[in-house]
This record gives sequence, structure tokens and C-alpha cells, in this order.
Amino acid sequence: MTFEPVTGRYLTVTVQGRRQRIYVEMAGTGTPVLCLHTAGADTRQWRHILNDAELTATHRFFAFDMPWHGKSLPPEGFQTEEYLLTTDAYIETVLAVSHALGLDRPILAGCSMGGRIALQLAALHADRFAGFIAIEASDFQPAWYDIDWFHRPDAHGGEMGAALVSANISPHAPDAERWNTLWMFMQSGPGVFRGDLSFYTRDDSLIGRLARIDTTRTPVHLLVGAYDLTCTPEDARRTAAAIPGATCTVMDELGHFPMSEHPAGFRPFFADALARMKVADHV
Repeated sequence: MTFEPVTGRYLTVTVQGRRQRIYVEMAGTGTPVLCLHTAGADTRQWRHILNDAELTATHRFFAFDMPWHGKSLPPEGFQTEEYLLTTDAYIETVLAVSHALGLDRPILAGCSMGGRIALQLAALHADRFAGFIAIEASDFQPAWYDIDWFHRPDAHGGEMGAALVSANISPHAPDAERWNTLWMFMQSGPGVFRGDLSFYTRDDSLIGRLARIDTTRTPVHLLVGAYDLTCTPEDARRTAAAIPGATCTVMDELGHFPMSEHPAGFRPFFADALARMKVADHV
């Protein structure tokens, strides 16, 4: 029997005055990289990167499930409230987890809503990080769908979410990884995808903050899939153009969930993004 080189542990942090039990997976040694999953999913999206022997030889990756996601439970009393993710709560969660892990200016890599919050952190808390890899990220994306469909008594929210995102997976994605990606959305807790999309489609505060990002201190690189229908290459290029010094790469044959849907296709683009961060080694 051979175990994967990935370790999973729990830590407790306080976010907006409430205790949150957070599940974290980690692997590798070297420069720390904190990885953020997409809306309605969890850390399993990063499993291929955490199992990459070459990347983990020089980087120590940390990926965690946001509260309400994956193995991170909702806070006590969740049954009496509506889950709606906010920018402030998201920022505080990322900073609290990074601090609890004892990370010294890690690279922050986030996808979709994780990419959006990475750019918010680049604008507001750049001193806490060594660089930002914003994947499938743009300044703002208003909803082109009714998010209330994802939490109704007459519809399975997880299956509705998987149906929506299925169109955002590249046709070049291996069939097995396509379905592994969709399975994560099928398992999403009631109302969780809707709560994430509330943040993603309603908070446009990043637009006015992009010019505050100083890439001479912390590099910013955007990655976007050529087949992404939600955050299109045009959206990512527009966002990068609003950040002086930011760079952007369009990933051919990839969609909105590149590290999960097509790991082999994503790897060279992600390795290049890591190289662009130019941070000192952290052991």
C-alpha cells in the first residue's frame, strides 16, 4: 500500500468573531503557496498539484476548504442563518488561515472566486504575500443566471450547480477529470454555491481598487482558460490591463476549472506562473 504524499489536518481560526474549524491539505517543501478553490467546490480541485513531485520539490503547497465547504464545517448555529459569502469575511478567512499556518509571505494562488479574492488581497494586503496567481479571475462578473435556482426545495442544488458549470469545462478535458470536477459541485452543501455566487456576482468593489495594486512589490499574473465562458479571456485581459505591471496568459484547451478539469494541460501554465513570482526561498 502506498499513501499519497499529501497530509490533511484541521485548524481552528476566528473569523468575524466566530470560531471556524478549517480543513487543510499540504505537501512539499520550499516556497509556500496558499491555494484557494472555486465557488461551490473544495480543496480536492488542487489534488494534482499537491501530488506533483517536481513542483513539490521546490514549493510547499497548502490548500484549504473554506467554511461551509468540503471537510470544513459551517459555524455553530448555521441552521438558523443564510450563507452569503462577503468580501470582508473571505479576506479575513484567508488571512486567518495563513497566519495560523505560520506562513511567511506565501504566494497566493486562487481560482474563480479564489482568483477574485487574490486580487482584492493584492490591493488591500499585499504586504502579507509574496505574489499573486489569479486564475479565471476578473474585476467583476454580473450573473447571467438566477442564483436562487441553487437553493430551492424543488431542485437539487448540487446537481443544478454541476449542470451550470459543465458548460464551463473545456471539451479537451479528460472525461474522468470532467466528472470528478462535476462531482464536487454535486456534493456542495445546501445553499453554499448560491452563497458563493452572491459574493462573485454582486460585489464590484474590486474595480475601483485595481489601480492600487503595486506589482513592483508583489507580482501579479492572471491565467485564463480559452474555453472559459464565465471569466472570458477578454475579461481577464481587461482586468490585467487595469493593473500596472500585471501579466496575463490565455491557456489553450482549458476552461474555468483548469487545475481540476485538465491537470496535465494546466501544469505548464501554473509552473510558469510560479516562476514569475520570483520570491526568495522559504524552507
